[in-house]
Amino acid sequence: MILNVSGRTDIVAFYTDWFMRRYREGYVDVRNPINPKLVSRISFQNVDLILFCTKNPLPILKYLSDIHKPILFHVTLTPYKKDIEPNVPPKGRIIEAIKQISKILGPENVVVRYDPIFLSHKYSLEYHQKAFENLCSLLEGYVQKIIVSFLDDYKSVRKNKNILKNRELTEEDYRGIGMSFARSAKEHGMTVQTCFEDRTLKEYGFLEGECLSHELAYLLTGKKYKEWKARKGSKCHCVEMVDIGSYNSCTHLCKYCYANYDESQIIKNKSQHNPTSSLLIGNLREDDIIKERK
Repeated sequence: MILNVSGRTDIVAFYTDWFMRRYREGYVDVRNPINPKLVSRISFQNVDLILFCTKNPLPILKYLSDIHKPILFHVTLTPYKKDIEPNVPPKGRIIEAIKQISKILGPENVVVRYDPIFLSHKYSLEYHQKAFENLCSLLEGYVQKIIVSFLDDYKSVRKNKNILKNRELTEEDYRGIGMSFARSAKEHGMTVQTCFEDRTLKEYGFLEGECLSHELAYLLTGKKYKEWKARKGSKCHCVEMVDIGSYNSCTHLCKYCYANYDESQIIKNKSQHNPTSSLLIGNLREDDIIKERK
């Protein structure tokens, strides 16, 4: 089993102490987001690999030596300011954290996600080109792969249209991103790719790959995994992972986020977080149906 920690919220940034308690106690419970009475119990003895997905890896740095499992990090690092990412720490601190992780785990186990890209008058094509070149320059030798994606039409994106002020990308925009990003990555010893995107930018030198490929998962664990069941017609071929997060519980409050779309619910959920609970949000109830996930 591969744990995703987490695509639903930023556990590393806001709930690291809870996660480490669960790791030490040997299990974690996950409430089903569709049927809340169903709870999956995951034993860490069944976990082969942990993928940490975060915008802020700083809180977990001191605990990495305590986790005796193969670890991958996907750190999202974008050049947006406080109008778009109100509560993300200064990007310089995140870059230094990435360097520390790379020294501990090796650069092959740390991926930067430049995700998502959108264009506006403030965040222009030229702005992104310069920001990406600077990012590659600062992380040369520490990171081997960068994953890029584009803004999708999520509920939060529609809700925050007046803040994002994003416009549709043209073919010339894709060309400008593709050629510039591919060149910057190559010059600094990195690869750049998309995942789960209709526009792969392969014609400009991007790779077309997965966020977590079957080959890498096998290399790290010696095991083979099912393919992730993405939505119908998707082009995603990542391995199957189990997400232990909860939606609407991340207080980064990024204006483009797919997993957090109701700020009042985010505040409510955060207030219900109990660091000693086996669940990320709230506590087990008498009528919960708990099933161990193999």
